[in-house]
Amino acid sequence: MRIINGTLLAMSDDGGRCVERGYVDFEGAKITSCGNMGDAPPYGGETFDAGGGYIVPGFIDAHTHIGLCEEGMDWQGDDCNETTDPIMPHLLASDGIYPFDTAIPKAVKAGVTSALVSPGSVNLIGGRICAIKLAGSTVEEMLIKRVVAMKFALGENPKKHYGQKKERAPMTRMAVMAMLREAFEQALRYKAKKSKGEDVYDQKHEALLSVLDGTIPAHFHAHRSDDIVSALRICKQYNLRGVIIHGTDARAVIDNVKSSGFPVVTGPSFGALGKIENRAKSFETAAALHRSGILFAITTDHDVEALEYLTTFAALSVRAGLDEYEALKAITINPARIAGIDGRVGSIEPGKDADIVVFSGHPLDFRSKATAVFINGRQC
Repeated sequence: MRIINGTLLAMSDDGGRCVERGYVDFEGAKITSCGNMGDAPPYGGETFDAGGGYIVPGFIDAHTHIGLCEEGMDWQGDDCNETTDPIMPHLLASDGIYPFDTAIPKAVKAGVTSALVSPGSVNLIGGRICAIKLAGSTVEEMLIKRVVAMKFALGENPKKHYGQKKERAPMTRMAVMAMLREAFEQALRYKAKKSKGEDVYDQKHEALLSVLDGTIPAHFHAHRSDDIVSALRICKQYNLRGVIIHGTDARAVIDNVKSSGFPVVTGPSFGALGKIENRAKSFETAAALHRSGILFAITTDHDVEALEYLTTFAALSVRAGLDEYEALKAITINPARIAGIDGRVGSIEPGKDADIVVFSGHPLDFRSKATAVFINGRQC
């Protein structure tokens, strides 16, 4: 397949900001060539005319619950939080995803082709996050990577569920941090016993070791500035690779975040204030992160806000001061890099997956529509 006659925004480091008369070739599920139409090799196969629109990589959201919290469902389709224990590192988000969630085709229609799917934020440790394509009838068909990170949560959510509803720990932020440290210490003691040859297999400890040894990063749900700093503190204590999820009040401690070197997945910044720890939410946060040189992505936190509006949130960040190209990076190559899947998705380059979207106009213009969406080389 060859896509022709469009402004190509490849989002690659060496691809330039845009190629006005661009093309993309792909064979099967992989991109084989791209660039200026004047430099395209001879081709006699099927073509898709972009009609002067825009050709971009499929969009990616680095923090969602799509397929795990099914749209329009009550408890029957809610598999986001296993609320029987606040420490659940051994869970896999991929075990709870329903591929026929009605939100998935809506997101695809809007140009979103990949998402990270995370357990919810009720538990201190919610389980392991996966990366999926938004196409396929089974989770196995959808998976890009079964485990990309571990979900941790600070702040109001675990306090409310366990402290207020169940009258058990954690009731305070002190208990939240103490319980996380104890979980890490238990895993380290378990590791020491294993190294001595003791038969001590434990699912939870095994799962946590992948975070402690740096195999996967720790994604910390943290809105308020003190929770953000607490996440940085515990990551430093245990030498963890961290990612701040939401970072609503990151502007208040932006130097601390920058010093950590951790990325931030910011949002959702839309809608009325939902809880006290969100009171600093603003689309200005993305621009502040960019000015500070922090790697960041923009999230809808689906199903908090619908994944199909990911480009709208990027556009609103532009209105709040973010550079337009950086806004596109925040929903393409940046989330791919944060997730460690940029070898496959996030930009249009030879050898990468053929996840490509054609828009009638600039993708951040609310009047533009996706005229074609390809995932793994197949038009959806």
